[in-house]
Amino acid sequence: MTLHLDSKNIDIVYLWVDGKDLNWRLKKQRAELDFMSNYKLASYGNVEGRFRDNQELRYSLRALDKFFPEHGHVFIVTDKQRPKWLKNTEMVTFVDHTEIIPYHLLPVFDSANIESYIHHIPNLSERYFYFNDDVFFGKSVNIDDWFFSDGFYLSWSNDPEVIGTKMLKASDSLENASRLSKKWLQDKKDKIDSKLLLEGSKKFNKNYIHTPRTFAHSPRPMLKSLMKDIEDEALELFTLVRSTTFRQWDKPTIVSDFVLRYALAHSLAFTKDYSYKHIETANPIARKEFDQLVDQFGNLDFFCLNDTTDDASSDSQFLEEAKNTMQRILPVPSRFESTEII
Repeated sequence: MTLHLDSKNIDIVYLWVDGKDLNWRLKKQRAELDFMSNYKLASYGNVEGRFRDNQELRYSLRALDKFFPEHGHVFIVTDKQRPKWLKNTEMVTFVDHTEIIPYHLLPVFDSANIESYIHHIPNLSERYFYFNDDVFFGKSVNIDDWFFSDGFYLSWSNDPEVIGTKMLKASDSLENASRLSKKWLQDKKDKIDSKLLLEGSKKFNKNYIHTPRTFAHSPRPMLKSLMKDIEDEALELFTLVRSTTFRQWDKPTIVSDFVLRYALAHSLAFTKDYSYKHIETANPIARKEFDQLVDQFGNLDFFCLNDTTDDASSDSQFLEEAKNTMQRILPVPSRFESTEII
């Protein structure tokens, strides 16, 4: 159904961290001493790439300005940090972790934990896009390609199918999240089938079948009211992921999987084929993929330059090439950037 939304009522939410910040690093080092358990730590759960700032936010905002300039307010969720290149503007609100996460649960260095709170941001619009800072719009945004009257559209990744049903330490967070989601939704379906659950059963699509795939790293269209409803119904899953300090293999992300599958199972989301590109920036074939991105730019719905699954040094040639590629395709500063040379 065509939505004809006023785009100004669609806000943008980013998570952002500067891993070079000294105060932040000291806080993280203290948390590492308290955490202690390598058994619980997820694969790549505490590598430099997970917290590195390679200027992705600057260029993601340039893409936002270029391809979706009529968007609503921009919220940037951080831990007492602010990019030096970002000017003071009423268009952007910084949301400190203390504003949405209970103080006794801080500090947190797991984005899966942090993102479970973003629907509690004060004055956030009902419909919004959630971004990790390494995700970019790749062409002009048509809202009807992302939202419909009651929900939103999703896209599968090109990763291999998720095998098995038991969460595994060797698996990544999205794979384990798929397994966790499958169990919760199957349990709900079984309770409905056996008449043990009546409340909410009319909304559940009994023909829903779990797809053993992960979702693409995309701009994530979301509904605030849906998030609050899911939080009420599946509070145990929110409590689970909110108990982490660092990413844990047995407490995977829910916003990037369970929430999306819940929406699919209740006909509040449908899958859609988007054109996109996902690049692991430290992968040996990244240089070739950077060139492909330059050629395809303007024809991709979105793309992701991901470096959270490596432990590359900050002076890695791959990181410099990623930055050069972003500058090649998005050379024009956005209205969010300071005119001062940083």
